[in-house]
Amino acid sequence: PSTFSCPYPAQDPKLTSVPLRPDLAPMPAWSKEIIYTYDVVWEASDIAWASRWDLYLYMGDDQVHWFSILNSLVIVLLLSGIVAMIMVRTLRRDLQEYNSVEEKEELLEESGWKLVHADVLRSPPNATLLAVSVGTGMQLLCMTFISIGCAMLGFLSPANRGSMMTVTILLFVLMGCVAGYCSAVTYKTFKGGKWKALTLLTAFLYPGVTFTVFFFLNFFIWGKNSSGAVPFGTMFALLCIWFLISFPLVWVGVWLGYRRTLADPPVKTNMVPRVVPSQAWYLHLLFTMVIGGILPFGAVFIELYFIMSSVWLQRFYYVFGFLALVLLILIITCAEMAVVLCYFQLCNENYQWQWRSFLNTGSAGLFLFGYSFVYFSSTLEIMGAVSTMLYFTYMFITSMLFS
Repeated sequence: PSTFSCPYPAQDPKLTSVPLRPDLAPMPAWSKEIIYTYDVVWEASDIAWASRWDLYLYMGDDQVHWFSILNSLVIVLLLSGIVAMIMVRTLRRDLQEYNSVEEKEELLEESGWKLVHADVLRSPPNATLLAVSVGTGMQLLCMTFISIGCAMLGFLSPANRGSMMTVTILLFVLMGCVAGYCSAVTYKTFKGGKWKALTLLTAFLYPGVTFTVFFFLNFFIWGKNSSGAVPFGTMFALLCIWFLISFPLVWVGVWLGYRRTLADPPVKTNMVPRVVPSQAWYLHLLFTMVIGGILPFGAVFIELYFIMSSVWLQRFYYVFGFLALVLLILIITCAEMAVVLCYFQLCNENYQWQWRSFLNTGSAGLFLFGYSFVYFSSTLEIMGAVSTMLYFTYMFITSMLFS
């Protein structure tokens, strides 16, 4: 027989396990029947009932979060300066040309991005997929903003286990109208007419991929007899919410988007597409994706570490104020990177900017997925093929949605 004592470090807010120390050396058991007993010692606490969660929600590493925000702000200020220089340079050149008293032929001379002004509004290839991606991105963005806002206001208490996940799913469903509207407006801008296909893809493409992967992974969890497996009743309820609420809202959003009257384009598109000249090596898609993705990822890298630790190491995360600031910085960084890279692309007479602008900053998801390998090898101690498969599959879905 052996006895174990479980010391509880009451001042450790990140306690996820308790070490066991045997008081006696283990003895061989001659019988197959082993009796376990335990005693619990209760100690009175002077913590008020209203403050019972303060110990667990206390984040003692505020300086790290502030350092992350300052680092991100430096990136934003740098990009803002570049964008401002581009705008000032462009506007100054235009004003000088229009106010000059030189010959009329000189006023008509065009160079750089002005050479492709009659091709920049040409519809991109796979316009439907791009419109669906834009609409789903806006759906995720609105869902994230409202979820963080509710958490900041204290509506999502950690005492209610799973409240954040429940609210997130419901908000994603309700934001289907936003996805349909943004997809329809984008698709109409591209002069697309297959609105039925657009509605189906917006409602089922990305949610369908996520649900299918989640459904098949659930079989592996069932195979391990894990309590984390989702029952069929819950899966059926999710399907009902998806088909009976989300899909009609997406249809309403597409209908409203197609009813919107768009402004007339400032220039007419040429009938014959302009030939895109050969591009310099630093304007190739792979290089611009690296540059366009590494800065947004660097802006949120530290906060992502804490979020991943809360998910995979069962730690609390309750600094939603910092998360809101980081999300705002991420949006500004992506927008400015897209503007800068698109400007240099147009200056080199490449008018195929729609997909490039989407992929340049969307490549931050690739950096996130790459970082998941580093986090797996350096921080986690996951054993077993099923657990490893679950981790990388979930991180792949997260990286795809993050893009």
